[in-house]
Amino acid sequence: MIKKIIIWFLCLSILSVQFLGAEEKFLSLKKSKTNVRYGPSLDYPIKYIYRKINLPVKLIDKKENMRRVVFLDNNSGWIHGSQLKPSNSIIILEEKILFKKPSGFSEPLARLEKGRLLIIKKCVNDWCNIRTDDYMGWLKTKNVWGSTK
Repeated sequence: MIKKIIIWFLCLSILSVQFLGAEEKFLSLKKSKTNVRYGPSLDYPIKYIYRKINLPVKLIDKKENMRRVVFLDNNSGWIHGSQLKPSNSIIILEEKILFKKPSGFSEPLARLEKGRLLIIKKCVNDWCNIRTDDYMGWLKTKNVWGSTK
């Protein structure tokens, strides 16, 4: 009886460690046209078509070659793994200032509107060096959708 209790305790502790270590994983769309399907197979009908390369998505499930993802607007669906790449972008959730260096005391370069898609070059602490169509600079990474790791 004591052995069974010890085994159950060990199993529960291993499972709890796995859940504590789980964190959000973000990916980006690899192509400028991506089909999002209702189910985890190419046999399922297309639910949406996204036409935005580098759009960040949150991974919530995997099944064989398919990945279930959630978009910023809470749309979700299944995408083939070949259409995704490691996250290299973020979307800002509030208006932000782009700085020349990773400091709030640095020269401001631009004001970026909420919802802007930004490509990450590198991140240091709470700052990311980003590129957008018109600007390159540093941005504080609070209130963004996507991975800054």
